[in-house]
Amino acid sequence: MATDFATGPAAELRVLRQDEWGPWYDTLIRAFGGMPESAEERELWDALTEYDRSLGTWEGDACVGTAGAFTFRLSVPGGASVPAAGVTMVSVAATHRRRGVLTSMMRRQLDDVRSWGEPLAVLTASEPAIYGRFGYAAAAFGLSAEIDTSRVRLSVPVGTDDVRLRYAAPADVLDACEAVYARLVPRRPGMLARQPGWERMGLLDPESERDGASPLQCVVAERDGEVTGYARFRVRLGWGVTGHNGTVALADSAALDPVTEAALWRFLFGIDLTTTLTMRGRPVDDAWQYLVSDIRRCQPRLRDSLYVRLVDVGAALEARTYQAPVDVAFEVADDFCPWNAGRWRLTGDAKGASCVRTSDAADLALSVRELGAAYLGGVSLAALGAAGRVRELRQGALAETSVGFASTVAPWLPHGF
Repeated sequence: MATDFATGPAAELRVLRQDEWGPWYDTLIRAFGGMPESAEERELWDALTEYDRSLGTWEGDACVGTAGAFTFRLSVPGGASVPAAGVTMVSVAATHRRRGVLTSMMRRQLDDVRSWGEPLAVLTASEPAIYGRFGYAAAAFGLSAEIDTSRVRLSVPVGTDDVRLRYAAPADVLDACEAVYARLVPRRPGMLARQPGWERMGLLDPESERDGASPLQCVVAERDGEVTGYARFRVRLGWGVTGHNGTVALADSAALDPVTEAALWRFLFGIDLTTTLTMRGRPVDDAWQYLVSDIRRCQPRLRDSLYVRLVDVGAALEARTYQAPVDVAFEVADDFCPWNAGRWRLTGDAKGASCVRTSDAADLALSVRELGAAYLGGVSLAALGAAGRVRELRQGALAETSVGFASTVAPWLPHGF
């Protein structure tokens, strides 16, 4: 038995076996409140779990800790899809807190990710305070809104009327919707190039998550006979003393061009018997914000979404491009993954980049967390500098590098994992 130093002689940290998935997953569910999932959900997560990339901490037959890592490719500035470990299903039994279980799993997992040759690890955090000590930082945010569609109007661009919309069963148009999604991935950092099986996530529709709304509905948009967008949503009808007050709950929407996007928003705003449109986790620069007549009545709000951890600083910074030329030497601190610590010189532009070890004097000093926050272009290095998180050692270096790291479109994680 391989004994883990942090959890004591009775605990064993090991790669998950397929026949252990049931109790392993039950441990995860209990850690997140213990509410049972539908058979549909459970079957999907079982099918998606990569056993050889999943870890469990066990005391005898009892699972007391879980962690997994999906095989993903993440879009980065410049359009490349970079190998990334999608850290997921992390939990520690409440009976085993403060024993080093989580730290030992995170240590093993990042060592594994490095051995797999994946320069990035990414996650969504149920509790953001947990993951900073392991080098993760919020790099993308999601926009939520609750729009009073009885009061808010849209001003749509010329050509919107040329877009044809039609209802379709979500499963019947899944391939066409996935084709739209795939074309969008290189356009926006933070998106996941979906691997086989993940397309089923868009069809997941357990009654327990509808909150009294209809089953999932779908509308596809077409131009010149080609599917150029889609929206998946549910409708929850309601009635008050003054009449109808139903809600449209947007689940997912994508469009290849501005007029398609406008046509889909106009449709969602105008569904009969509804007065509210709700959405969660949309891009922070979503186009509807610039079409509405009254942004206050949309109640926009932000929430952290994707957390990024550079597992291999050099490979990660070389994998993306930079919207303005950069030539900078970083002094990087990384206590948890010390192979990243030290001095790196990054040179790059919109065509490509190189990042290698250097003995040159450092221009900027920061930790791997700041690099992770800024990596997708949605968090400004200059803002981190203003917060004292990045130290400028050469005058002008921070402004120059911050411009280069920025992205013209906001990074966005389209769905959780």
